[in-house]
Amino acid sequence: MHKDKLLFRQMFEPESSTFTYLLADKDTNEGILIDAVVEKVDRDIKIINELGIKLKYVLDTHVHADHITGAGKIREKTGAQAVLSAHAGVDCVDIKIEDGDELEFGQFKVKAIYTPGHTGGCTSYLVEDMVFTGDALLIRGNGRTDFQGGSAETLYNSITEKLFTLPETTIVYPAHNYIGLQESS
Repeated sequence: MHKDKLLFRQMFEPESSTFTYLLADKDTNEGILIDAVVEKVDRDIKIINELGIKLKYVLDTHVHADHITGAGKIREKTGAQAVLSAHAGVDCVDIKIEDGDELEFGQFKVKAIYTPGHTGGCTSYLVEDMVFTGDALLIRGNGRTDFQGGSAETLYNSITEKLFTLPETTIVYPAHNYIGLQESS
């Protein structure tokens, strides 16, 4: 695909140091939103509307106490389908995604990469040469493993056997950053 046809916005919520990502095909205006937080639903809806995006999916990388999702409210306001790992143990989603599943928005695809360890349902999403890793892989670190479904061994395997096998040109976009960094490789 042609990355110049991909609209990309990285948005920040300072209270929880959470990133939300908006991607859309510039030709069709179909888009996705990754890791929407409930505190910024109005901001996200405003940007989606201003850009004329037809939101197809609102995806969460994981379910966690410090990452209260805005997916339900976004779904209500846009008609987008809520997407979450089939391993997250959550029933109030439209699509329970599995490792390797792909969803399309315009001419682009988002591929699910099951990366448990931070929580049991963590899933990263690959779009072109960008991977959205949630709390599995942060910048200069990784997510904690002492919460529900967490496992240091499982997270190590997810990072080394899945994320580190992506091409070196892949840009990593985490769900959080606490020191002002926005991306890594």
